[in-house]
Amino acid sequence: METFLENAFILLGIFAVCNIFLQVTKCLKYLVLTKWAGVPDSFFQSLGEWAVITGGTDGIGKAFAHEFAKCGLNIVLISRTKEKLTKVADEIEQASGREVKTIQVNFIKRDIYQHIKENLRGLEIGVLVNNVGIMQKPDPCRFLEINDIDKTIDDMINVNMVSVVKMTQLVLPKMKERVMQETPVSYKNSMVWSSITLQSRCLMPYGVASAMSQLNPGIITKLAKEYVRSSLDCTLLGERGHGCLPHEILAYVYGKLPQWITYSDVFLDKMRNYLQNRGRSYRNPQP
Repeated sequence: METFLENAFILLGIFAVCNIFLQVTKCLKYLVLTKWAGVPDSFFQSLGEWAVITGGTDGIGKAFAHEFAKCGLNIVLISRTKEKLTKVADEIEQASGREVKTIQVNFIKRDIYQHIKENLRGLEIGVLVNNVGIMQKPDPCRFLEINDIDKTIDDMINVNMVSVVKMTQLVLPKMKERVMQETPVSYKNSMVWSSITLQSRCLMPYGVASAMSQLNPGIITKLAKEYVRSSLDCTLLGERGHGCLPHEILAYVYGKLPQWITYSDVFLDKMRNYLQNRGRSYRNPQP
C-alpha cells in the first residue's frame, strides 16, 4: 500500500512539473514572438491580396484593418454605417496607400450574404477576420435579465454566430482552390492558414478598450491597436489563443478556478462592480 501511494505521488509530481514546463514554454513563445521575432509582413502578403474584415469601423476590427494594410494587403471593410465606412477607408488609404473597398450591410439581417458575395467576386482573399459582434450591454448580466430577450437573442445569434459561418462559407472555396500554391489564413476574431492545409485561429480576448466594451485601457485591458499587433505576432502559435500574454495568463488563472466560484452570484456581482468602477469614460483612440 505504501509503495502504491509513493508511486502515485511520484506520478502526480511528474504531471505537475510537466504542466508547469508546458505553461512556461508557452509564455516564452509569446515573449519571443511578440518582443523579438514576430511574424514578418511578407507572410501575410503571401496569403493573398485582400483582407476582409467584418465590423471593421471600430475597435478590434478597425485595428485589424489598419494593421493588415500596413502589412501590404488591400482591405475590404464590411459594416452597417456608411459614414464610418467612408471615414475609416479614407484613413487607411491615406496612411498606407492600399486600396480599400467597402460593403454596407447590417449583420442582424440574414438576407445580406448574396450582396456580400457579389461585392467580393474576383478578389484574391487571403485573410478573413470575423470580427463583427454585439453585446446586450457592456456589463455582465444574467440570461433572464436581458431586455426584450427574444429579439435580443435573435440579433446576437445573427451577428455573433451566423455571420461567422456564412462569411467563412463565402470565402473558403476560393482559398481552398489556391491552398496548394499559396498559404492562406482566416481569423473569430479570426484566421491563419498554413502552407498545405487550411486552419482557423480563434481569438478569445478578455478586456480590450473599445466603444462596445466601454473599458479604459490598463494592465489587462489593452488598446485595440496593441491587442491586434500582439495577436498578429502570435499568428503561428496554434488554432486558439487569447491574443496577448496578459490575457493568456488571465485565462489560465480563470480556468483553474472551480465553476462553483466563477458561476456564483457573489463572483458575478463582484465582477460587475469591478467593471462599473472602472468607469465609462472611454475615448476612442486613433489607431
